[in-house]
Amino acid sequence: MGAPDFAGLPHIGEALRRKEDYRFLTGAGQYTDDVTMANQAHAIFVRSPHAHARIKGVDISQAEKMPGVIGIFSGKDIEGKMGGLPCGWLINNPDGTPMKEPLHPILAIGKVRYVGDHVAMVVAETVEQAKNAAESVLVDYEPLPAVVSVADAAAKKSGVTLHDEAPDNQCYKWTLGDKAGVDAAFANAAHVTKLDLVNNRLIPNAMEPRVAIGNYSRANEEYTLYVSNQNPHVERLLMTAFVLGLPEHKVRVIAPDVGGGFGSKIYLYAEDVCLTWGAKQLNRSIKWTGERSECFLSDAHGRDHVSHAEMAMDKDGKFLAMRVHTDANLGAYLSTFSTAVPTILYATLLAGQYTTPQIYVEVESWFTNTAPVDAYRGAGRPEATYLLERLVSRCAWEMNLSQDEIRKRNFITTFPYQTPVALQYDTGDFHASMNKANELADVAGFAQRRSASEAQGKLRGIGYSSYIEACGIAPSNIAGALGARAGLFECGEIRVHPTGSVTVFTGSHSHGQGHETTFAQVVAARLGIAVDAVDVVHGDTGRVPFGMGTYGSRSISVGGAAIMKALDKIETKAKKIAAHLMEASDADIEFANGEFTVKGTDKKIPFGQVALTAYVPHNYPLDKLEPGLNETAFYDPTNFTFPGGTYICEVEIDKQTGEVRVDRFTAVDDFGTIINPMIVEGQVHGGLVQGIGQALMENCVYDNETGQLLTGSFMDYAMPRAGDFPQFKIATTCTPCTHNPLGTKGCGEAGAIGSPPAVINAVLDALAPLGVKDFDMPASPNRIWEAMQKGHADTIQQPSLAGSTQGRPAP
Repeated sequence: MGAPDFAGLPHIGEALRRKEDYRFLTGAGQYTDDVTMANQAHAIFVRSPHAHARIKGVDISQAEKMPGVIGIFSGKDIEGKMGGLPCGWLINNPDGTPMKEPLHPILAIGKVRYVGDHVAMVVAETVEQAKNAAESVLVDYEPLPAVVSVADAAAKKSGVTLHDEAPDNQCYKWTLGDKAGVDAAFANAAHVTKLDLVNNRLIPNAMEPRVAIGNYSRANEEYTLYVSNQNPHVERLLMTAFVLGLPEHKVRVIAPDVGGGFGSKIYLYAEDVCLTWGAKQLNRSIKWTGERSECFLSDAHGRDHVSHAEMAMDKDGKFLAMRVHTDANLGAYLSTFSTAVPTILYATLLAGQYTTPQIYVEVESWFTNTAPVDAYRGAGRPEATYLLERLVSRCAWEMNLSQDEIRKRNFITTFPYQTPVALQYDTGDFHASMNKANELADVAGFAQRRSASEAQGKLRGIGYSSYIEACGIAPSNIAGALGARAGLFECGEIRVHPTGSVTVFTGSHSHGQGHETTFAQVVAARLGIAVDAVDVVHGDTGRVPFGMGTYGSRSISVGGAAIMKALDKIETKAKKIAAHLMEASDADIEFANGEFTVKGTDKKIPFGQVALTAYVPHNYPLDKLEPGLNETAFYDPTNFTFPGGTYICEVEIDKQTGEVRVDRFTAVDDFGTIINPMIVEGQVHGGLVQGIGQALMENCVYDNETGQLLTGSFMDYAMPRAGDFPQFKIATTCTPCTHNPLGTKGCGEAGAIGSPPAVINAVLDALAPLGVKDFDMPASPNRIWEAMQKGHADTIQQPSLAGSTQGRPAP
């Protein structure tokens, strides 16, 4: 069935206010920290103050005697009794050997490897008592030299080796593409553009810190974990199968309202396992609420790539080949999806929107004495887009072309399109997005705005970014062949009640995306009922059959498609019931707008009557139809979905202070079918803020010698505020996805993917007259000011889009 004309149904494309917002705005939301269990104790973790040290001993003799202390656990209590935190994606080296996968214990065993590493868990009656006791736990450390950068890790600076399993500190080397073909293309190129760049490390900083409560019932030997998490079923699977060795049906994971995640709450963290395990040891519920300082130290960080990229072109600026080498910082341990981010989710997107015939990528990943690095809003796609779009703008300047012209010359125009880096795009219209963005951004008026800025003693620049991303990682069999250790499907259950109202159970998890509204719109549109008649349940392994959670902009395209498949089953059965009621063949029954009709007659009955009949089966053919109207479906995508678009940024730079102000920002995206444009616009706004925040101010910094986190609070780690942004100009184009029943593509990460290179390209365009040729994020005032002082003239000539600055130095 699949409803091929789905986009034209009522409620689809309607900007309904989010159903869930009332409870949030009135303080009625229930987050994990709002949950209080009977007989609840509290945990505090003793964390390492050293980036690298041997643990010679842990003395708890004084701490365990302190008031309120119930129990204290350290590495010796768990050693040999459980597995380590698992990595969910296996990456192989070019010779076929597997990556190095050292043990990641929930409490450090023998050694700590980053500041914030878990050394001990102190459990007491109150938080204050646990804190006081934690301060009395005496740990005898033997400090060791530390490495925090990939360069130092590769060089084994000071002889540092983090793990015996990886004596050279390398986790893996991974390659993709035809190296010989790429080298041949470069040998015959008319011009080669080269670029070195850094994608800076970020700290996620979700509004709600991580929180967890572990509970154990001796009566039925069942565990319950309340946790601020994006995918409770995956959390349960990893914890039971890989760490604690428990029967999965004996563990229930509940993720209630979650105050933002951005990827950082996908993972199985040490605290979650400690609390679950500790609850049985002490026969007490144990609660831990992370403080902001702990989040800075121990939440999985994002990005942190150092790359060299080259593009080979013919004399007209057509791309012939690209080669890339990236060093990826994985931190001290492997996190859940960390190995997939710089490989499968990064290198496969380096074709972008362009017809580059040959691409070769090498990725080397390294262990360092820093917090583990994993997926953060975009997960590999922002890193790929930043590299590619910076390189493409550099190519334009070196070839004396405008930023939009070089992109247009290289855009893919026919679909489906097989890239040289494994992916096949099903559909798209990149010229449409570019043309709409140019118009909306008033690029024709840029020269006039630049002159106005110059009259005020300021610099103005314009930057482009034409991104594409892959959403809804799929299909499971191919992902499995590429190293995924879990399925990538989604589950949806539709429960129609006797009154005709509906409850939807989805494995996707909502933590700001608005699933309770958009999923309700999908169901209401399909069944012809009111949106308010649909409730959506998520985040509870005890109520939802199964699911893989929310990440990678997969919810509507994968979770929504599973719901559509379940609705197919509902419609099939409902037609049989309607056929019985109207004394017709079910083959003659049609369903639309909430009514069942018989072809060629005026007979009709409403959906609600069929729903009631399903549960009150008087004169019902029980030999042919069982009572009830409740169906479950699983959906495993056949391909990724591929949102794309063009972003245009204009910045103004104060020459005296180096302050960069984003004056105009235009974002045109192709998300396929849009269920709720208001929610989509909100998602784009949020993504833009995070992406621009990275480009201008956010930057995680460790001391290169001691490994201490220097940006451990909001005093040192700058976060963007509303006043840092202009009014965004947002628009969409639409080429529906061809392989899911909704035609949707995903929108949650696009803003964070496309915006950083647009901003930095604009900054470089503005700084070109001062001779600044290159610059890495963040473009903070002091760094911009220093770059302006060090700027030097260059012989490359760069045209402006409007043709008014021909002959000025290129960045």
